[in-house]
Amino acid sequence: MPELPEVETICRGIAPHIIGQTINQVLVRQPRLRWPVSKTLAVDLAGLTIRSVTRRAKYLLLVTNGGTLLVHLGMSGSLRLVTTDQEAAKHDHIDILFTDGTVLRYNDPRRFGAVLWTKEVANEHKLLKSLGVEPLSEACNGELLFQLSRNRKVPVKSFIMNSHIVVGVGNIYANEALFMAGLLPTRHAGTLDLDDCQRLIECIKRVLSNAIEQGGTTLRDFVNESGKAGYFQQQLRVYGRKNLPCVTCQQPLQEVRLANRSTVFCCECQK
Repeated sequence: MPELPEVETICRGIAPHIIGQTINQVLVRQPRLRWPVSKTLAVDLAGLTIRSVTRRAKYLLLVTNGGTLLVHLGMSGSLRLVTTDQEAAKHDHIDILFTDGTVLRYNDPRRFGAVLWTKEVANEHKLLKSLGVEPLSEACNGELLFQLSRNRKVPVKSFIMNSHIVVGVGNIYANEALFMAGLLPTRHAGTLDLDDCQRLIECIKRVLSNAIEQGGTTLRDFVNESGKAGYFQQQLRVYGRKNLPCVTCQQPLQEVRLANRSTVFCCECQK
Protein backbone atom coordinates (compact mmCIF):
# COMPACT_ATOMS: atom_id res chain seq x y z
CA MET A 1 0.00 0.00 0.00
CA PRO A 2 1.17 3.58 -0.45
CA GLU A 3 3.21 4.53 2.61
CA LEU A 4 4.28 7.93 3.92
CA PRO A 5 6.93 8.61 1.22
CA GLU A 6 4.46 7.78 -1.54
CA VAL A 7 1.80 10.02 -0.02
CA GLU A 8 4.32 12.83 0.51
CA THR A 9 5.46 12.44 -3.10
CA ILE A 10 1.89 12.87 -4.31
CA CYS A 11 1.35 15.80 -1.94
CA ARG A 12 4.37 17.65 -3.30
CA GLY A 13 3.49 16.70 -6.86
CA ILE A 14 -0.09 17.96 -6.96
CA ALA A 15 0.28 21.02 -4.71
CA PRO A 16 1.79 23.44 -7.29
CA HIS A 17 -0.93 22.56 -9.79
CA ILE A 18 -4.01 23.00 -7.60
CA ILE A 19 -3.16 25.55 -4.89
CA GLY A 20 -5.06 28.72 -5.72
CA GLN A 21 -7.36 26.90 -8.11
CA THR A 22 -11.15 27.03 -7.75
CA ILE A 23 -13.25 23.88 -7.90
CA ASN A 24 -15.73 24.01 -10.74
CA GLN A 25 -17.31 20.56 -10.49
CA VAL A 26 -16.98 17.22 -8.71
CA LEU A 27 -17.89 13.92 -10.36
CA VAL A 28 -18.43 10.92 -8.10
CA ARG A 29 -18.69 7.74 -10.16
CA GLN A 30 -18.34 5.30 -7.27
CA PRO A 31 -19.28 6.46 -3.74
CA ARG A 32 -18.69 3.09 -2.05
CA LEU A 33 -15.17 3.45 -0.68
CA ARG A 34 -13.96 2.46 2.80
CA TRP A 35 -16.46 5.00 4.09
CA PRO A 36 -19.26 6.19 1.80
CA VAL A 37 -18.54 9.40 -0.07
CA SER A 38 -20.90 12.15 1.04
CA LYS A 39 -23.93 12.52 -1.23
CA THR A 40 -23.49 16.28 -1.04
CA LEU A 41 -19.76 16.34 -1.82
CA ALA A 42 -20.23 17.94 -5.24
CA VAL A 43 -22.39 20.70 -3.77
CA ASP A 44 -20.11 21.19 -0.76
CA LEU A 45 -16.96 21.65 -2.87
CA ALA A 46 -18.30 23.66 -5.80
CA GLY A 47 -16.84 27.17 -5.91
CA LEU A 48 -14.26 26.61 -3.17
CA THR A 49 -10.59 27.47 -3.65
CA ILE A 50 -7.66 25.26 -2.63
CA ARG A 51 -5.56 27.16 -0.09
CA SER A 52 -3.01 24.47 0.75
CA VAL A 53 -2.17 20.81 0.22
CA THR A 54 -0.56 19.09 3.19
CA ARG A 55 -0.10 15.64 4.66
CA ARG A 56 -0.89 14.19 8.09
CA ALA A 57 0.31 10.61 8.49
CA LYS A 58 -0.96 8.90 5.31
CA TYR A 59 -3.82 11.37 4.80
CA LEU A 60 -3.69 14.10 2.18
CA LEU A 61 -5.38 17.30 3.31
CA LEU A 62 -6.78 19.56 0.61
CA VAL A 63 -7.54 22.70 2.59
CA THR A 64 -10.07 25.10 1.08
CA ASN A 65 -11.70 28.35 2.17
CA GLY A 66 -14.69 26.32 3.36
CA GLY A 67 -13.25 23.18 4.91
CA THR A 68 -10.82 20.33 4.30
CA LEU A 69 -10.99 17.30 2.03
CA LEU A 70 -9.28 14.29 3.62
CA VAL A 71 -7.98 11.73 1.14
CA HIS A 72 -6.59 8.34 2.10
CA LEU A 73 -5.24 6.09 -0.64
CA GLY A 74 -5.95 2.81 1.16
CA MET A 75 -4.26 -0.26 -0.30
CA SER A 76 -4.19 0.67 -3.96
CA GLY A 77 -5.36 4.25 -4.43
CA SER A 78 -3.68 7.02 -6.40
CA LEU A 79 -4.25 10.64 -7.38
CA ARG A 80 -3.35 11.87 -10.85
CA LEU A 81 -3.51 15.16 -12.66
CA VAL A 82 -5.27 14.76 -16.00
CA THR A 83 -7.16 16.90 -18.48
CA THR A 84 -10.89 16.98 -19.12
CA ASP A 85 -10.52 15.14 -22.41
CA GLN A 86 -8.83 12.12 -20.79
CA GLU A 87 -11.46 9.40 -20.55
CA ALA A 88 -12.02 7.86 -17.12
CA ALA A 89 -10.85 4.28 -16.61
CA LYS A 90 -12.69 1.53 -14.76
CA HIS A 91 -11.46 2.41 -11.26
CA ASP A 92 -11.40 6.21 -11.62
CA HIS A 93 -14.01 6.87 -8.95
CA ILE A 94 -13.83 10.64 -8.36
CA ASP A 95 -12.85 13.66 -10.45
CA ILE A 96 -12.32 17.15 -9.04
CA LEU A 97 -12.49 19.61 -11.93
CA PHE A 98 -10.94 23.06 -11.57
CA THR A 99 -11.85 26.18 -13.49
CA ASP A 100 -8.48 26.18 -15.32
CA GLY A 101 -9.25 22.78 -16.88
CA THR A 102 -7.10 20.72 -14.52
CA VAL A 103 -8.65 17.51 -13.19
CA LEU A 104 -7.54 15.76 -10.00
CA ARG A 105 -8.56 12.12 -10.48
CA TYR A 106 -8.90 9.57 -7.66
CA ASN A 107 -8.36 5.95 -8.68
CA ASP A 108 -8.75 3.01 -6.31
CA PRO A 109 -9.16 -0.56 -7.62
CA ARG A 110 -9.73 -2.11 -4.19
CA ARG A 111 -11.80 0.77 -2.80
CA PHE A 112 -10.13 0.65 0.64
CA GLY A 113 -9.33 4.36 0.49
CA ALA A 114 -11.42 7.32 1.59
CA VAL A 115 -12.46 10.79 0.44
CA LEU A 116 -14.02 12.68 3.35
CA TRP A 117 -15.18 16.26 3.71
CA THR A 118 -15.03 18.17 7.00
CA LYS A 119 -15.69 21.77 7.97
CA GLU A 120 -14.01 21.39 11.36
CA VAL A 121 -10.31 21.94 12.02
CA ALA A 122 -8.70 19.02 10.21
CA ASN A 123 -6.46 17.93 13.09
CA GLU A 124 -9.55 17.63 15.30
CA HIS A 125 -11.16 15.13 12.96
CA LYS A 126 -11.73 11.76 14.64
CA LEU A 127 -9.35 10.04 12.22
CA LEU A 128 -6.50 12.46 12.96
CA LYS A 129 -6.78 13.73 16.52
CA SER A 130 -5.26 10.65 18.21
CA LEU A 131 -2.36 10.20 15.80
CA GLY A 132 1.22 10.22 17.03
CA VAL A 133 4.12 12.47 16.10
CA GLU A 134 5.23 13.02 12.50
CA PRO A 135 8.53 11.13 11.99
CA LEU A 136 10.19 13.91 9.99
CA SER A 137 9.30 16.67 12.46
CA GLU A 138 11.65 18.14 15.06
CA ALA A 139 9.29 16.88 17.76
CA CYS A 140 10.16 13.32 16.79
CA ASN A 141 13.44 12.63 18.53
CA GLY A 142 15.26 9.97 20.50
CA GLU A 143 14.19 11.34 23.87
CA LEU A 144 10.52 11.14 22.96
CA LEU A 145 10.85 7.61 21.61
CA PHE A 146 12.76 6.58 24.75
CA GLN A 147 10.05 7.92 27.06
CA LEU A 148 7.23 6.33 25.09
CA SER A 149 8.98 2.95 24.99
CA ARG A 150 9.42 2.56 28.75
CA ASN A 151 8.00 -0.74 30.03
CA ARG A 152 6.70 -1.64 26.58
CA LYS A 153 7.02 -5.37 25.87
CA VAL A 154 5.90 -5.24 22.25
CA PRO A 155 8.50 -5.88 19.52
CA VAL A 156 10.26 -2.68 18.55
CA LYS A 157 9.05 -3.06 14.96
CA SER A 158 5.43 -3.13 16.10
CA PHE A 159 6.16 -0.20 18.40
CA ILE A 160 7.44 2.13 15.67
CA MET A 161 4.60 1.06 13.34
CA ASN A 162 1.99 2.07 15.93
CA SER A 163 0.38 5.21 14.51
CA HIS A 164 -0.42 6.43 18.02
CA ILE A 165 3.35 6.54 18.68
CA VAL A 166 4.84 7.62 15.35
CA VAL A 167 2.79 8.00 12.19
CA GLY A 168 3.57 6.74 8.74
CA VAL A 169 6.35 4.21 9.45
CA GLY A 170 4.98 1.39 7.30
CA ASN A 171 6.26 -2.13 6.97
CA ILE A 172 8.85 -1.52 4.26
CA TYR A 173 10.48 1.42 5.98
CA ALA A 174 10.33 -0.14 9.46
CA ASN A 175 12.34 -3.10 8.14
CA GLU A 176 14.87 -0.82 6.51
CA ALA A 177 15.26 1.58 9.45
CA LEU A 178 15.78 -1.22 11.97
CA PHE A 179 18.45 -2.78 9.78
CA MET A 180 20.19 0.57 9.38
CA ALA A 181 20.03 1.09 13.16
CA GLY A 182 21.35 -2.42 13.89
CA LEU A 183 18.32 -3.35 16.00
CA LEU A 184 16.46 -6.65 15.92
CA PRO A 185 12.80 -6.11 15.04
CA THR A 186 11.75 -8.73 17.61
CA ARG A 187 13.49 -6.98 20.51
CA HIS A 188 11.13 -5.57 23.17
CA ALA A 189 10.75 -1.81 22.82
CA GLY A 190 11.27 -1.36 26.56
CA THR A 191 14.83 -2.72 26.33
CA LEU A 192 16.00 0.14 24.12
CA ASP A 193 18.26 2.66 25.79
CA LEU A 194 18.45 6.34 24.88
CA ASP A 195 21.28 5.81 22.41
CA ASP A 196 19.28 3.07 20.68
CA CYS A 197 16.29 5.38 20.40
CA GLN A 198 18.31 8.28 19.06
CA ARG A 199 19.96 6.03 16.47
CA LEU A 200 16.62 4.51 15.47
CA ILE A 201 14.93 7.89 15.01
CA GLU A 202 17.84 9.12 12.90
CA CYS A 203 17.55 6.02 10.71
CA ILE A 204 13.77 6.36 10.35
CA LYS A 205 14.22 9.97 9.22
CA ARG A 206 16.99 9.03 6.81
CA VAL A 207 15.11 6.12 5.22
CA LEU A 208 11.90 8.12 4.79
CA SER A 209 13.71 11.20 3.48
CA ASN A 210 15.66 9.13 0.95
CA ALA A 211 12.47 7.48 -0.26
CA ILE A 212 10.70 10.82 -0.64
CA GLU A 213 13.61 12.26 -2.61
CA GLN A 214 13.52 9.30 -4.97
CA GLY A 215 9.78 9.30 -5.55
CA GLY A 216 8.57 6.54 -3.25
CA THR A 217 8.87 2.78 -3.41
CA THR A 218 7.91 0.96 -6.58
CA LEU A 219 4.96 -1.25 -5.71
CA ARG A 220 2.54 -2.90 -8.11
CA ASP A 221 -0.31 -0.59 -7.14
CA PHE A 222 1.55 2.70 -6.67
CA VAL A 223 2.00 5.48 -9.18
CA ASN A 224 2.75 9.10 -8.45
CA GLU A 225 0.75 12.10 -9.54
CA SER A 226 2.01 11.91 -13.13
CA GLY A 227 1.49 8.16 -13.44
CA LYS A 228 5.17 7.27 -13.09
CA ALA A 229 6.22 4.64 -10.56
CA GLY A 230 8.72 5.50 -7.84
CA TYR A 231 12.03 3.66 -7.67
CA PHE A 232 13.22 3.41 -4.07
CA GLN A 233 12.74 -0.37 -4.17
CA GLN A 234 16.07 -0.91 -5.89
CA GLN A 235 17.82 0.36 -2.75
CA LEU A 236 16.04 -1.88 -0.24
CA ARG A 237 18.55 -3.76 1.90
CA VAL A 238 16.32 -6.24 3.71
CA TYR A 239 12.65 -5.95 2.76
CA GLY A 240 11.70 -8.68 0.27
CA ARG A 241 15.18 -10.25 0.46
CA LYS A 242 14.51 -13.36 2.60
CA ASN A 243 17.38 -15.90 2.36
CA LEU A 244 19.48 -13.55 0.23
CA PRO A 245 22.90 -12.51 1.58
CA CYS A 246 23.08 -9.52 3.89
CA VAL A 247 24.61 -6.55 2.08
CA THR A 248 26.94 -6.02 5.05
CA CYS A 249 28.03 -9.45 6.35
CA GLN A 250 26.81 -11.79 3.57
CA GLN A 251 24.92 -14.04 5.99
CA PRO A 252 21.47 -15.18 4.75
CA LEU A 253 18.70 -12.85 5.85
CA GLN A 254 15.98 -14.32 8.07
CA GLU A 255 12.24 -13.75 8.01
CA VAL A 256 9.57 -13.91 10.72
CA ARG A 257 5.97 -12.71 10.89
CA LEU A 258 5.23 -9.87 13.31
CA ALA A 259 1.62 -8.72 13.54
CA ASN A 260 1.09 -10.74 10.36
CA ARG A 261 3.68 -8.65 8.52
CA SER A 262 6.76 -9.93 6.74
CA THR A 263 9.80 -8.99 8.81
CA VAL A 264 13.25 -9.53 7.33
CA PHE A 265 16.46 -9.01 9.30
CA CYS A 266 20.09 -10.06 9.75
CA CYS A 267 20.95 -12.07 12.87
CA GLU A 268 24.55 -10.90 12.71
CA CYS A 269 24.12 -7.17 12.10
CA GLN A 270 21.03 -6.55 14.24
CA LYS A 271 21.05 -7.04 18.02
